[in-house]
Amino acid sequence: MQCLVKMVRLLLAAWIGMCLSVVHAADPDKVLHYVFTAAETGFDPAVAHDLYSAQVISSIYETLYTYDYLARPVKLVPLTASTMPQISRDGKTYTITLKKGIYFADDPAFGGKKRELTADDYIYSLKRLRDPRVRSAWSWLLEGKIAGLDDVAARAAKTGRFDYARTVSGMERVDRYTFRIHLNRPDYNLTHILAHFPTGAVAREVVEKYSGDGGQIMANPVGTGPYRLVQWQRGSKIVLDANPDYRGFIWQFEASADPDDRKIVADMQGKRMPQIGRVVIDVIPEDQSRWLAFQNREIDLFSLEGPLAPKALDNGRLKPDLVARGIRLSRIVEPELTQYYFNMRDPVVGGLSKEKIALRRAIAMAHNVQEEIDVIWNGQAQLLEYPVPPGIAGHDPAYKSSIRYEPDVANALLDRFGYRIGDDGWRQQPDGKPLVIVFSARADSTGQQQLEMWKKTFDRLHIRMESDKRLFPDMLKAEKQCRLMMRTSNWIADYPDGSNFMQLFYGPHVGQSNHGCVEIPLYDRLYEESAGLPQDARRDLLYHKMARVLEVYTPMRIGYARYRNMLVQPYVIGYKKHPVMHNEWVYMDMDNGRR
Repeated sequence: MQCLVKMVRLLLAAWIGMCLSVVHAADPDKVLHYVFTAAETGFDPAVAHDLYSAQVISSIYETLYTYDYLARPVKLVPLTASTMPQISRDGKTYTITLKKGIYFADDPAFGGKKRELTADDYIYSLKRLRDPRVRSAWSWLLEGKIAGLDDVAARAAKTGRFDYARTVSGMERVDRYTFRIHLNRPDYNLTHILAHFPTGAVAREVVEKYSGDGGQIMANPVGTGPYRLVQWQRGSKIVLDANPDYRGFIWQFEASADPDDRKIVADMQGKRMPQIGRVVIDVIPEDQSRWLAFQNREIDLFSLEGPLAPKALDNGRLKPDLVARGIRLSRIVEPELTQYYFNMRDPVVGGLSKEKIALRRAIAMAHNVQEEIDVIWNGQAQLLEYPVPPGIAGHDPAYKSSIRYEPDVANALLDRFGYRIGDDGWRQQPDGKPLVIVFSARADSTGQQQLEMWKKTFDRLHIRMESDKRLFPDMLKAEKQCRLMMRTSNWIADYPDGSNFMQLFYGPHVGQSNHGCVEIPLYDRLYEESAGLPQDARRDLLYHKMARVLEVYTPMRIGYARYRNMLVQPYVIGYKKHPVMHNEWVYMDMDNGRR
């Protein structure tokens, strides 16, 4: 009798589960139309290094942790992990246990079998970040941190083969669902790193089936997440369909102090997610084309960049005609640093000699950042003085940079260090060679405006400037090889801590996140000292010293942080721009009856 009761219960549970999966499955008729302003590069978590690719990757692959959708300031929560990590008293050991019953999307790489996510997948995925053959731009996330991992990576660099079977002392497999990470020293941002898309779980079978000579899987993403890639026309269109094997989750977030959250909670609470069955992403670089597509309801969710702001905003608020149509605005200050970097390895602008420092500083002092904000971004940005932007731990709103807009002083500085103005009206290098700055920008309307703005800057200094227009993926590739002389670069927070921005100028990160190829020994020593500290007064003092070092040597000029203005069609439900997550469609719904 007990066996019969047990069998009935099992059958009933299976029936209920089957019904839930049918009733709450994502609706294929709910199609979200989204837009990228620049082309993606590909969908390997260990390799892709741009915001656009990251949005897709975060929808396909899953990290151990993520962020609460509504909590502000941002709050970490488990994703595939069953709980937040258990951290040892000395801060050097993290014990992580996975939820059971999480499966990768079906793929031929698995030979027709269901493939469960295990601790081994995360150990493998973290090792991939340090595999020289993969050439991950995210290697710095783990470099010097996990016990024994650097040794295995160094051996791979010599032999040309990363031995994934080799035991790494800092990666301890406890059982099928549990592993430990042993650190060389405490890292107060490790959990944030484990919520960042490059650490998403990749199956080894998929890598071995689809990777080329470089061990990359840019065109064949297979993860455990809520969506899967079904169409990819490079630089043109990306289509994601809801993953039928995804376990789903119940929307149950609490409202923050933002009054708009109450409406979101009322609309979404208790729904099984995801609700949206398909996400169609078009790549539209031109501002006016994006605006017209949104006006015609061909785009449902739209990032209104600065050049288009006057069409929709008045003093940061939606214009009345858009409000009357039910369009909504979700607006934040982007947690980003826009900087103008000099290639410190370039023979003209690079180096640490006094005349090179003088050249860079003069250029920095001659550029009117506020004018750029007003003209190019229509006021949709905040001028920055400090490398750590607002909303990020370590930001100092009282800090004042020593580099100001002083074009007359800039010209005098160039005169003093031998950059003479020739008979043709243009300055020469101290050795008499022509002085020409090549400024790179995206091949779109905003890039053209940036080039025109910088041409004015160089004209003030009597310096020739040549324009270099490139497609966004090509520009990213070139700067990682230290082949660009100068450009405007935007870094959006990977995680909400100042270390994510101060590492941009750390010498060993050249070829990864250090786009200006900066190598300043004093800065590197200060950064290494700060890396083992929590966000406190000691670290703040080191960050201030590092900021002053950057001003003295001027490998870059601090610019601004833009506003992120997201326009939302009236039939889109539950949307709120998150400062760190960028795949909010996982948490949204749509009302096709209002479309």
